[in-house]
Amino acid sequence: MEISRTPNNELDQSIVRVPDMAEVPESLIHVGRQFQQVMMMYSCAIREVKTKLEVLNDELSVRNQRNPIEMIQSRIKKPASIMEKLRRRGYPLSLESLVENLDDVAGIRVICSFIDDIYEVADMLIRQDDVRVIAIKDYFKSPKANGYRSYHMIIEVPVFFSDRKKPMRVEVQIRTMAMDFWASLDHQLKYKKELGEETDISEELRECADVIARTDERMLEIRKKIEARGITVRE
Repeated sequence: MEISRTPNNELDQSIVRVPDMAEVPESLIHVGRQFQQVMMMYSCAIREVKTKLEVLNDELSVRNQRNPIEMIQSRIKKPASIMEKLRRRGYPLSLESLVENLDDVAGIRVICSFIDDIYEVADMLIRQDDVRVIAIKDYFKSPKANGYRSYHMIIEVPVFFSDRKKPMRVEVQIRTMAMDFWASLDHQLKYKKELGEETDISEELRECADVIARTDERMLEIRKKIEARGITVRE
């Protein structure tokens, strides 16, 4: 994923790269230019959603005197990953199938300081009248078996091109810094090393996730105690 960090309370304007022709899957090479165009549209959808998030972050930084969003990461799913997912799910390997059946081609990950920031940012985003919610999965209220906690949304936003307006879907994942750290290490230690579901390692990782979740809760409690004493939490 490409990353926008928040130095000096500003989010960078990073652009997700559109695959070149050499990266177009062989099964779609006959519609290579169209494939590039679709990827460009997903890239533009990411830019639309990132702008919305940056505006919200700026507003909240003034209103609450702190930035709820620490970092924004974005990515376009790699062509090989797109084809593999279509095959795995039994969908046709076509451009139309890609657009109709995959909701996570464009992805944004939002890293927040505290758990309540996650819900505040999500609520403000989905209240915008040009954002349509397709699906929500709250893994804070119902963690995955491995201990993973995050807030996932599939949203649809209109993107305006030279000759049309196109609704585009984007997956938005919102999590705390601590849980993002855990998720990154979980992926590196478990999946990249092809450890699969080895019981002892899986259990240790789940225990770590639970410790991190309790830490997130404690940090939120501490912040609220500080604010209750009239002290502004600044970043």
